[in-house]
Amino acid sequence: MTGRITVGVDGSPESAAAAAWAAREAVRRGSALRLLHAWTPLPDVAAAAPDAAAQAEWARSVAEEAGRVVAGAHPGLSVSTGSPSGDVVPALLAAAEDADLLVLGSRGHGAFVGFLVGSVGQQVVAGSGRPVVLVRADDRAEPEAAGREIVVGQEGEPEDSRAALEFAFATAAARGATLRAVRAWTLPPLYAYSPASLQLLDDAGGMEPYEGKALGEALGPLRERYPDVPVVEHVEIGSAGQVLLASAAGAQLVVVGRRARRSAVGSRIGSVAHAVMHHAPCPVAVVPPA
Repeated sequence: MTGRITVGVDGSPESAAAAAWAAREAVRRGSALRLLHAWTPLPDVAAAAPDAAAQAEWARSVAEEAGRVVAGAHPGLSVSTGSPSGDVVPALLAAAEDADLLVLGSRGHGAFVGFLVGSVGQQVVAGSGRPVVLVRADDRAEPEAAGREIVVGQEGEPEDSRAALEFAFATAAARGATLRAVRAWTLPPLYAYSPASLQLLDDAGGMEPYEGKALGEALGPLRERYPDVPVVEHVEIGSAGQVLLASAAGAQLVVVGRRARRSAVGSRIGSVAHAVMHHAPCPVAVVPPA
């Protein structure tokens, strides 16, 4: 752990909300906060483009203004700023590697804003070795203060969601929040059953008890490490994305694991994380594999 949270800022309402969220989280963790405006210089041929010095000054002012706002709201918080130029994706990925988590503003229901245009946001989330938290412009502190649930998705074998579960438990412990652990399941095609799998289902008493047992096994070690975190075990039939989104309707944060893969058009993110990133009504933490 580096003891630092980094925020990408660009002067938009989304990035202002991201900075405010990150500042509150830094205070809870006792971490330092870094505000970073990563920018790409406009080409010299661009009509009416300011010169390089003016562009650099503007980028620096964006980061520093964001720093003044959060420092004013949290006088004891250690705040630093930066404005690296060049390729935006590598700059953000490097910033993530030097932090416990990276926080970015997001519109949801579409492309990311500011420097996160088109596929850039997806590349950052898919390529980051640290958790990335996406925050909407309308995010407020009230759900955190009210102690609303933190929702985390669990799937597959226990190790498949270990990193996401660890992040969710640690965050719930820091916030004194209840954790809702969600495991969605669907009926597999008949040809997927084998005599051994049928025996396991029969021993468990059916599909839902079987899935509940799998969720309990994944949570067991973390419940022992965080005995003071109240946990709700939620098992429901349906697509994982839809079940998670329904569970997140009143949450203060939703946590999902990331299954990034490479393709001919660059990094891609699994469908569940993609759906939650774009449609959850609260901040979303996307956690890479351990």
